[in-house]
Amino acid sequence: MSGILAVISEYNPFHNGHLKHLNYSKQLTKADFSMAIISGNFVQRGDTSLVDKWTKAEMALKSGFDIVLELPTIYAISSAENFAEGAVKILNSLGIVDYLSFGSELGEIAPLNDLANLLYKEPKELSSLIHQHLKTGVSYPRAREMALMQFLGGHTKHKQALNQPNNILGIEYLKALKKYKSSIKPITIKREYSDHNSTTIKKGIASSTAIRSLLQKKKNIHTLVPFETYELLEKQIQDGKIVPSLAVFEKEIIYCLRRMTLPEIASLPDVSEGLENKIKLAANNYNNLNDLISSIKSKRFTRSTYSTNFAVCPFKHFAKRYECFKTNHALYPCFRV
Repeated sequence: MSGILAVISEYNPFHNGHLKHLNYSKQLTKADFSMAIISGNFVQRGDTSLVDKWTKAEMALKSGFDIVLELPTIYAISSAENFAEGAVKILNSLGIVDYLSFGSELGEIAPLNDLANLLYKEPKELSSLIHQHLKTGVSYPRAREMALMQFLGGHTKHKQALNQPNNILGIEYLKALKKYKSSIKPITIKREYSDHNSTTIKKGIASSTAIRSLLQKKKNIHTLVPFETYELLEKQIQDGKIVPSLAVFEKEIIYCLRRMTLPEIASLPDVSEGLENKIKLAANNYNNLNDLISSIKSKRFTRSTYSTNFAVCPFKHFAKRYECFKTNHALYPCFRV
């Protein structure tokens, strides 16, 4: 037996780039079996999955994985650090995984591992630099990036690694492997043709963001995804089970925020420094999520980030509630279990 390969992803939805990554990972590791650990009905940054978790799992299985595990919602909607740590913790606890393959813009393990080592050990000098930058009002990811660049002297590859989302997530995977003293061997494959949030299409590969955008515009995406994914997406569309975004729950979220007391809002993850007052005011003054979030975001707490952020954390909290609340709701059959 050559071993077991694991991949951590969202597959929202599974596309040609994912298939290429899986096949190349199998080729490099010569693994006998492969497993995916993926987010469920809710994904990172607290948004909804395009299709339900069962359909996502079916996409992965039909595209070449032998088994699919669900990353619990509490990890799936969290920061890059918690997302990575939760997934690695599960994989490590299985005691059977030999390889972890992840995509990165850099495509090299060494620079990512250098940064993971630093963040895992976090020497006093680095910690002090992070705190200094936080005092200027920037977000934690930005403060950490600035501190690392100072500490490392601005090395080009390290700078590249800190500026791109898949590199950042890869660093967190490596850091988590160190934390759990895991024997799992990490490998990284260069992400080509399409960046994480890119809307461009090249050589039949587009990001999940671009594909979701095309689907919302009712454009055909059959050349961008494996045939099995296309068939499953078509059926979900025909059955009215596509959930384009968290805005589907807009009224319920705003209603719940308006009903909550300030202490209840303050108890939400990452709400601190009196920010519950700002959330409550925004919930009472705005009737749509986009305006509500825009009014809350700030220099320190940005709208969209791979670190746990304040801007969407209330909606993450309600997303967890709605995963159960919508289970038997006729209007949202995609959430039935």
